[in-house]
Amino acid sequence: MVEEVRIQGLGVIDEAVLELSPGFNVVTGETGAGKTMVVTSLGLLFGGRADPQRVRPGAERATVEGRIVVDPGGKVVERVEEAGGELDDGALIITRSVSAEGRSRAHLGGRSTPVSVLINLADDLVAVHGQADQQRLLQVGRQRAALDRYAGDELTKPLRAYTSAYQRHRQVGALLEELTTRSRERAQEADALKFGLGEIEKVDPKPGEDVELATEEERLGHADALRTAATTAHEALLGDPDAVVAAADAVGLLGSARNAIEVVRDHDPALAALADRLAEAGYLLSDVGGELAAYAESVEADPVRLAAVQERRAALTALTRRYGTSIDDVLDWAKTSVQRITELDGDDERIEELQVEYGELTERLGELAGELTSVRTRAAERFSVAVTEELTALAMPHARIVVSVTPTGDFGAHGADEVELRLAAHPGAPPLPLNKGASGGELSRVMLAIEVVFAGADPVPTFVFDEVDAGVGGKAAVEIGRRLARLSRNAQVIVVTHLPQVAAFADQHLLVEKSNDGTVTRSGVITLDRDGRVRELSRMLAGLEDSELGRAHAEELLALAAAEP
Repeated sequence: MVEEVRIQGLGVIDEAVLELSPGFNVVTGETGAGKTMVVTSLGLLFGGRADPQRVRPGAERATVEGRIVVDPGGKVVERVEEAGGELDDGALIITRSVSAEGRSRAHLGGRSTPVSVLINLADDLVAVHGQADQQRLLQVGRQRAALDRYAGDELTKPLRAYTSAYQRHRQVGALLEELTTRSRERAQEADALKFGLGEIEKVDPKPGEDVELATEEERLGHADALRTAATTAHEALLGDPDAVVAAADAVGLLGSARNAIEVVRDHDPALAALADRLAEAGYLLSDVGGELAAYAESVEADPVRLAAVQERRAALTALTRRYGTSIDDVLDWAKTSVQRITELDGDDERIEELQVEYGELTERLGELAGELTSVRTRAAERFSVAVTEELTALAMPHARIVVSVTPTGDFGAHGADEVELRLAAHPGAPPLPLNKGASGGELSRVMLAIEVVFAGADPVPTFVFDEVDAGVGGKAAVEIGRRLARLSRNAQVIVVTHLPQVAAFADQHLLVEKSNDGTVTRSGVITLDRDGRVRELSRMLAGLEDSELGRAHAEELLALAAAEP
């Protein structure tokens, strides 16, 4: 329940605090005193549109803070925690501010939050009803949602099954449309892939072949230089056996150094170690020299092979320009393309499979939609009877509510039904849509009757009504007060009214008063005691707070309300 609402800079309200109680709370006051700002403030708390024109002239912003007692084990607490907020001693604090420039900010449980989170929470915390809300319920789509809400658990399971089948039906339909309408594009894609695979198959590249050929081309292209370098190095190490005058070579010089040390190695272990290292160096140089000789003999200039390698590399390069940065990439592209062609070539078979599935889903949707129609029809009958009974109690004894459930044959997200609430205002009158069959006062009573019926099927903790009694008076007003009082037995009810017959049934009466300068200050919202209620009801009845007749009538109304079982 809403425990407290603090309002600053909203409309005519400079600053005000509303302390609300469980049960039936009524808010009254003279015209222009700011009663409607109470409903506006609650609307803002629960994600309503932030209208900068509502900001009090001269104020930088309008701010509303609400303290709401919630079920500690309910899903509201889970949503608050998901948003990063927390409760304050078992209560949820919601703050909403609107600047004069139109910027809106929201805080939930001490944390900044998007307004959309407040909107989601509202479904579990409050139902606000004013003239604009009545207009929304006149929309056919909202009437279907209202009936589904009333049907409750009986509709939940078949609707869940229908929703699952409907989503799959749409997916299959979209895929079928794509496969059938893009046949030309798919054929072109397959032809391009096949052409590429033909080019690759003609060249028949091998993994890593481009790297190997690049190395071979480099070797063949510099064969003379490589052979000369190897021969020169060999001669430097081992000498030239064909030379007329023997030249000094590295191995020979190394041998001379070793021989000089070997003579005296026994006299010093350190020198002996150096002799051994010279021996190792000699063996290493000899091995390297032998390998250089073999390498020099292996290197041959082969112009024919070089041309073949260059030609092969050119063919491979043509592939890498089109299908990848390397031959390995080209081969990967080919593998992927083969799989894609298989998919494209299998589309015809896939289309046949999807057509069969689509037909089966269509048939299944028809069955599920028929089940939804049956459930809604039964719920519509119960709903019609319940609301009609409420209308009888609201001084509309001859009115009758009819809920029309008409299968359209077109599958939608919620079935194939069109739901419309219709009102027959008197016997013999044809049931007409609410916006055509009800006057302003009748429409208000119809909406109240609907909400009373809803309260038993899907209650929310708090109901807010803004002049739901507009256009009503006399006995009908008394009955409206009685129905609101009964509704408050299961939930908190907050009502802004100008009718004393309604206000008399309240458990708590709040009076909004303007100060001399036309504003509502902190002291401008008063919780009335018994005598205060009599004075306010007298003012509402006779326009005079101290009228003896008015006070007598007020006492009578309060007695009537107190006697209500």
